[in-house]
Amino acid sequence: MAAISAQPFDYPLPATLSQAALVIIDMQRDFLEPGGFGDALGNDVGLLRAIVPTLQQLLAAFRSLELPIFQTTESHRSDLADCPPSKRLRGNPALKIGDPGPMGRILIEGEPGNAIIPELAPLPGETVITKPGKGAFYNTNLEFLLKTHDITHLIITGVTTEVCVQTTMREANDRGYECLLVEDATESYFPEFKQATLEMVRAQGGIVGWTATAEQVMAGLKQVKGA
Repeated sequence: MAAISAQPFDYPLPATLSQAALVIIDMQRDFLEPGGFGDALGNDVGLLRAIVPTLQQLLAAFRSLELPIFQTTESHRSDLADCPPSKRLRGNPALKIGDPGPMGRILIEGEPGNAIIPELAPLPGETVITKPGKGAFYNTNLEFLLKTHDITHLIITGVTTEVCVQTTMREANDRGYECLLVEDATESYFPEFKQATLEMVRAQGGIVGWTATAEQVMAGLKQVKGA
C-alpha cells in the first residue's frame, strides 16, 4: 500500500487516490493582507504569506493528478444573521466583523477582502466552502460533498494552524476521516502556537492525525501514480 512518510508513522493512502482531497483553509485577503481582520486584531499578517509558494506547489500537484480540492473562507452574511454578537465583539478589534474597511466589509461574503488571495485563486469547478465558524464542517455542506465523492482522506493546509485549521482537523477526525496536516503549508501569527498544534495532533499515536512536509506529500502521491 502506498503511503506518505509522516509523523508519528507513515500515512497510508487510499487504494483509489481520488478518495484523497486537498483542503486549503481560509487563505483569504482578510487574513493575509494589511487592512483586513487579521491586521485589525493586531497581528503581523506578513507571517502567513510564507506558505504561499508551498501551497502553490501542492495545488499544482493535486490539479495535475485531477484530485479533489476544497478551499474555505470564513464568511458571514451581509446582515450578520450568522455571526453571534459574542464573536463580533470579542477582543474589541479595531475593525469588527461587518465593519467597513480598506477591502470592504470585514469577513462578509462577496466583499473584496473575503476573496482567496490571487496566487491561490480556485479554478472553475473547484469547490469553495463559505463557513461562518472556525471549523469547515459547522453549518456548511462540506460533509455532504465529501460523502458524495467518497472521500476518506484529507490533506489539510492553510491558516491559522491553531484556530481554523486545527478545528477543522478535529471535526474531520471525529467524523472518521484520515487527516494529515502539512507542516510547511500551514501557518500562524504565533510560531509557538503552530508548533504546539503540530505536536498535539500527532501525539499519542496520532490521536488527531498525522503531519508531514509538502515534499513528503508529493512524493507519496507520485508513488501511486508511478510518476
